[in-house]
Amino acid sequence: MVAKCRFCGTRLENTFVDLGMSPLSNSYLTSEQLTRVESFYPLHVYVCGVCFLVQLEDFETPEQIFRHYAYFSSYSESWLRHARAYTNNVVERFGIGGESQVVEIASNDGYLLRNFKDRGIRILGIEPARNVAQTAIESGIPTLTRFFGADTARHVVSEYGPADLLIGNNVLAHVPDLNDFVAGLRILLSIDGILTMEFPHVFRLMQNNQFDTIYHEHFSYFSFLTVERVFAHHKLSVFDVEELSTHGGSLRIFVKHENDNAKVVTRQVKELREKEQEAGLQDLATYACFEGKVQQIKRDLLEFLIKVKRSHKTIAGYGAPAKGSTLLNYCGIRTDLLEYTVDRSPHKQNLFLPGVHLPVFAPEKIRETKPNYVLILAWNLRTEIMEQMSFVQNWGGRFVTPIPCVEVFD
Repeated sequence: MVAKCRFCGTRLENTFVDLGMSPLSNSYLTSEQLTRVESFYPLHVYVCGVCFLVQLEDFETPEQIFRHYAYFSSYSESWLRHARAYTNNVVERFGIGGESQVVEIASNDGYLLRNFKDRGIRILGIEPARNVAQTAIESGIPTLTRFFGADTARHVVSEYGPADLLIGNNVLAHVPDLNDFVAGLRILLSIDGILTMEFPHVFRLMQNNQFDTIYHEHFSYFSFLTVERVFAHHKLSVFDVEELSTHGGSLRIFVKHENDNAKVVTRQVKELREKEQEAGLQDLATYACFEGKVQQIKRDLLEFLIKVKRSHKTIAGYGAPAKGSTLLNYCGIRTDLLEYTVDRSPHKQNLFLPGVHLPVFAPEKIRETKPNYVLILAWNLRTEIMEQMSFVQNWGGRFVTPIPCVEVFD
């Protein structure tokens, strides 16, 4: 069957990058599962020739991918600071208070909503992963365990009322039925409400060679021009935008109903639109250049690891993020080149990364084994990780990041 664009329905014929076959990036394995058959799927990314949405085909259902999820937001200190800063800013700017209702889609373990709860603001989380939602509920964050779309939006409006502030952080990329999802946003948003969405910026992905942020749990990758077009199709208007450093470079858009004339469109919207146009994000030739850069990073990283091993030095990883799974599987890096990795999240410890079967330990393993190099797989948290693991320098250890290029830090 010919793949079609999940937004505009155009036949997908233009390759953005082909990363070969890869397992679901968050399908961590127990020791008992290591000898069982694993499912691998094509990690072939296309760009639509009409709307320029960068996207993967659907190979697994959201239920299979997200019903049990290993990512818990509360284990990143920098992400928690980001959430607190967002809360302070949006409350002050838009006057969110005790009469307001704040709804977050893909609310994870309640890391963000608790900031609004502490201010006495009415909150509701919507989170499809049962294990993650249960953690939020146990910490006092009211959470519905449902996938979001038009049906869920109608249910929430009926039972709880519309959202005065509707939030979606790093969820837009995870949606296979994009039009149903955005239609749901319009239903749930109050007449004069504000919707904010954060998502990785495909422009930054291309600029900084962030191919490892591509995995099956991410169905789509957005430029500002494309996301503006998607929301306009559903009678929603972007009135402001911020460029963020999170996840290697993200956008935060501020959205209103198209007939809400009280909110003025900022100059940042016009400037970013022009910036992307000048960068060629409406030209297929711009996207065609990416694959060669990805292949070069693969060669450089393998050459570095082989050199380390040939010099009889040791190297371990830090982090077990989804991006690490993509990087290691695409490059074919297993325990012969990288002994193990560590992660702060107990939900990942004592498991194995899918495909490459790298064991995941607690961070204390680094102190015990004293590797010569630590490869930071969660490179977007490089500063935070290097501060936490500064003791590595006590034995002359060095840090390495693979993206945007292989770089060694003392």
